[in-house]
Amino acid sequence: MSVFRHPGRHRVAVLVRNGLLPIELGIPHRLLGWAWNEHGERLYEVVTCAVRPGSVRTDADFSVTVEQGPQALAEADTVIVPASHELDEPFAEGRLDAPLTEALALIRPGTRIASICTGAFVLAAAGLLNGRRATTHWASCERLQELHPAVKVDPDVLYVADGNVLTSAGVASGIDLCLHMVREDFGASVANSVARRTVVPPHRDGGQAQFIERPVPEQGMHTTGTAREWALRHLDRPIGLRELASKESMSVRTFTRRFREEVGSSPQQWLTLQRLERARHLLESSDLSVDRIASDAGFGSASSLRLHFQSALGVSPSTYRRTFRVRTADAGESAA
Repeated sequence: MSVFRHPGRHRVAVLVRNGLLPIELGIPHRLLGWAWNEHGERLYEVVTCAVRPGSVRTDADFSVTVEQGPQALAEADTVIVPASHELDEPFAEGRLDAPLTEALALIRPGTRIASICTGAFVLAAAGLLNGRRATTHWASCERLQELHPAVKVDPDVLYVADGNVLTSAGVASGIDLCLHMVREDFGASVANSVARRTVVPPHRDGGQAQFIERPVPEQGMHTTGTAREWALRHLDRPIGLRELASKESMSVRTFTRRFREEVGSSPQQWLTLQRLERARHLLESSDLSVDRIASDAGFGSASSLRLHFQSALGVSPSTYRRTFRVRTADAGESAA
């Protein structure tokens, strides 16, 4: 009998182990579990599994009962491996124990595999990261590289998508990773809807710095938040650094430094990302022409929009529109 009950949905198996961080189990269930199409139908089915069904210790003062065993891995379209504070970094010379190795061997070729935080140590020890770019929590990147020299460890990003294998940094970046997967599977509109329901930022780019100097500004400190809010309301027009800095009564130099400290990227990079997100949303949710969308998103011309889409997403705006309108519609029909 199948572990999954809804064949029309994208099947996700979350593999947990002793030492689980409870929040990392909640992230995929909440983020992916709240992805719905326009008819209110769920787009994912998420199940929790373990190498052996039963009680799994967390790093808190309680355990969780897991009903499903490794068979779920054989049926999943996506497998997610959260961290274990007991097991990840202490792996002797990066080796996995036999039961976990056998469980991972059940994953079908082509299945998307993702890790949250130090769950990357499991993927690396299984050989899934050899020759690939990957990341983990900044405090563990050096150890991951030491144990697995064949992995191209990047300590300065929130998450990495290298083909069908994805890795993320600390706990909160698991949220970014799940939203990225929703966006890639069903488009920006669905991902933004999930973000609104869970009250999190809709998109932090994977290449954003993992360690931000001032993630929480000091009390009384002048931030760049007002300028960012203003920019989001005026994406359809040219926005220069001097104009942004003036919104905070800062010099361009001070504003640029403060912006990077708070956001983890330059103002120009952030603006381009916001414009891409606006364009993606309009392509999915409206019948506006590509020229009009390019203007509304602040790219100026359809050719400029096409260049940015091709660079960031590898497809044209028209192809993107067709892909996600059809994909979301098909998912709704399958679920029904």
